Amino acid sequence: MADFFSSKKFVRFTENTIHKLLGGFADSLNDGPSFINASDYDSRYFYSGSDKFRKNPTKNACWMLGYAIADLTPYDFKERDYYLGGYLTPDNGFNNKIQTIVDKMQCRIIALDDNSGNGTSFFATIDCIGTGNSDIKLIRRRFADLMKYAHPEAKIASVNVFSTHAHSCVDTQGLWTDTLSKVLHNKKKNKKGKGTYLSGADSEFMYALATKVADGLLRAYEDMTTGTMSLAQKDIGDNYFNNKNRKSATSLVTKLTRLVFTPDDSTKTPTIIATMGAHPDVAGLPTSDGEGTGRDLCGEYIYYMGETVNKAGYNFMFFNGAICAIYMSCGASNDGVTFNHRYERSIRFGRELGRITLALTKTLDEIMSVPVLYDKNEIEKDTKDAERNNEKYTLWCENWEPVKETAVKPLLNIRIKEVHLSVTNPLIQIVGKLNLASYKVLREPDGTYTIVSEIGFLQIGKDLNIVLVPGEFCADLLTGGDSLKAEGAYNNVDFPYPPLTEIFNKDLIAFGLANDAIGYIVPDNDYVLGEFNNHYHELIGIGKHAGSTIIKAFMEMKAELGV
Repeated sequence: MADFFSSKKFVRFTENTIHKLLGGFADSLNDGPSFINASDYDSRYFYSGSDKFRKNPTKNACWMLGYAIADLTPYDFKERDYYLGGYLTPDNGFNNKIQTIVDKMQCRIIALDDNSGNGTSFFATIDCIGTGNSDIKLIRRRFADLMKYAHPEAKIASVNVFSTHAHSCVDTQGLWTDTLSKVLHNKKKNKKGKGTYLSGADSEFMYALATKVADGLLRAYEDMTTGTMSLAQKDIGDNYFNNKNRKSATSLVTKLTRLVFTPDDSTKTPTIIATMGAHPDVAGLPTSDGEGTGRDLCGEYIYYMGETVNKAGYNFMFFNGAICAIYMSCGASNDGVTFNHRYERSIRFGRELGRITLALTKTLDEIMSVPVLYDKNEIEKDTKDAERNNEKYTLWCENWEPVKETAVKPLLNIRIKEVHLSVTNPLIQIVGKLNLASYKVLREPDGTYTIVSEIGFLQIGKDLNIVLVPGEFCADLLTGGDSLKAEGAYNNVDFPYPPLTEIFNKDLIAFGLANDAIGYIVPDNDYVLGEFNNHYHELIGIGKHAGSTIIKAFMEMKAELGV
């Protein structure tokens, strides 16, 4: 019987049923208030990036970086209801209402320029499940207004907003709140064709978020100072990451990339920029012993990476990577350590990743001489804890090998491109028609629906090449993997395009959830909507053509740039 339910025959039956039932429900709904004709789409507050893609630094080139941080934590959570973005499941009684605050929900921001005349590029990463393109354009609009009055002479090349994908911060997309009541309310308004829809995300919170992030972008610009940049990268292995729930996708990116900006002014704080690909989803589930509900606001392990980096005397900036199906492993030194709450595991994992980030270029002797990296009392305590649990404690830096750090020439190129993506997933069509997500949905002349998202290509120096993708990107599409091949894909056909590393003929890293959050982006040939054990990702994505559409857009971008 189990074989039957996993058979392709049953999966295709399930897929067809989903399309008939959900598709029929979607077709029965009127277009929501965010639907417009494609010909009426307005690209205001879209920034295309650098005027020129330069191959070498200009004569007067120098790095300039400014840093800011914004606190987005809803401290009035006891007076107003706020909901976590993620894990609306039977385990938590389908209730994500925040009960306690463990740490902070933040937005980390840098302003970056190479003094070439191309202008300043801004990068903001929000601790949240995801930020839609419409909300990002609201941030850009508010920031543009601030800059118009404070610094009218400034040249803005790009304004980029990312999400950490933390599952335990306020729901910024509107899919994990008191969803059922909003669906019922909006369905009535949709049927009548008039009335005020409830927004999925808390509109008051989102307006406040946009204001705080825009203010942070301004502060980052005003904090800019000259300095130098260095780069280090280390593959930290599968002790920290695994590809656990999409068997067909075999690429596992385990490299941690670190940039360090050192100001010329020694009184200014240096900044560490770190990126890797992993799901910050540790804290937001109840514990099996009933001690924790999981309804705790927590910045996840990204927050504790930052806390550790801050203790060492640096600002901290983070970008998530290609994260489809890639999750945390326990880490080398979590063996046998006792945790009473899930967020305690997130705290430990984050501090460990922070230590690794700081230690990339250090020898073991150097690590052991720095208290932030090597706390003897903590190690002794955890070793005894593991022994009580009949486990062996393994320290994160055992057999440590440092990597080299290289200087990064002051060369900043960025290009952003708008992309029209077909919305073929009937579940997402329903979400759009009931106004639960913050998107402009375009009615195309042929009767289909699209949304406008963004992709990007970023160069920092001559050796660090980065693709910006608007969701949870399957790493196979970045570096290659079995799901691109007929024999490894569910639909037994080849993906029609090569991975991005082959297209650009460069070693690439990805910044995911960049300037949008469209859900999972998987190869078209491995897309199936009815197999939930290994392909649940398709339920939380806009449709079966997202992968190929984005790859084609990158191919067009490469041709336009000549890189």
